[in-house]
Amino acid sequence: MSAVPTSRQVVYAALAGNLLVAATKTVAALWTGSSAMMSEALHSFVDSVNEVLLLYGQHRASRRPDAEHPLGHGRELYFWSFIVALLIFAIGSGVSLYQGIAQIREPEPIHNPWVNYVVLGFALVFEGGSWAISLKQFRSTTARGRLSFYEAFRRSKDPPSYMVLFEDSAALLGILIAAAGTFAAAHFRKPEFDGAASVLIGLVLGAIAMLLARESKSLLIGESASGELTRSVMQIAAQNPAVHRVNGMLTAQLAPDQILVALSLEFADDLRVPELEERVIEIEASIRAQHSEITALFVKPQTPKTFSDARRDRFGIEGDG
Repeated sequence: MSAVPTSRQVVYAALAGNLLVAATKTVAALWTGSSAMMSEALHSFVDSVNEVLLLYGQHRASRRPDAEHPLGHGRELYFWSFIVALLIFAIGSGVSLYQGIAQIREPEPIHNPWVNYVVLGFALVFEGGSWAISLKQFRSTTARGRLSFYEAFRRSKDPPSYMVLFEDSAALLGILIAAAGTFAAAHFRKPEFDGAASVLIGLVLGAIAMLLARESKSLLIGESASGELTRSVMQIAAQNPAVHRVNGMLTAQLAPDQILVALSLEFADDLRVPELEERVIEIEASIRAQHSEITALFVKPQTPKTFSDARRDRFGIEGDG
């Protein structure tokens, strides 16, 4: 195993922790009658289901291309990531809000609040460990050192890496909110504080879900590959002596490790068709040697004017890139 965990290993770690925490929180919620603790238990159960769906999405995305799906199944991971975001919103946030409002409208006192404190303390340790693992993995798979956290999140093409991190962050915040709600409800003898904590947990989950859903939708529709990859591919192509000019390229992210590239090149005018074919094969081999994540590569000989006209017709813009 590598020193830096992969996104799949991070999901497995989060799943194990969430199942254990969810079961413990459920027992505590039934024992104490705390709506905030029940919201936390539900939150952990939803997170567990989410991790299973992410693992399923990773498995489905890794299947080889076939006649029906010639570009592979990579975007299935983005589909299941979008479903995960919907589950966080519909179940995690929705039910937490419902339970909190019900507790505020018809308050039920919390019994043995110390049980909540003990369970939340253990949950804080488990969730904190999972959070540290997911944060390490997220930093290792993004240009985190040069970007802000939010920029790194927006540029990431690997949903499990940041989804688990956001889930764990929401879980840690939820634990603190539940503990504060339990303390206020027990100390002031007002169960409404417990309900308010549950509502606040629901709002946190709702905000996280909308953020994740927006990014998953963008990946599912189709995002371009990183600028670093684009510059590298164009530089490799330009090094071939038969290439007179690199007109530009189009890219599409099919999965975290699957990228489609369409490259427009102007070749020397004196090349015959067999020679042109050999040069294209050389360029493809050079690009794939340095970028194994490019699973579909198309090289199109074009003049700069033809490429510029096609780009203007397609995007309404001029220029290379």
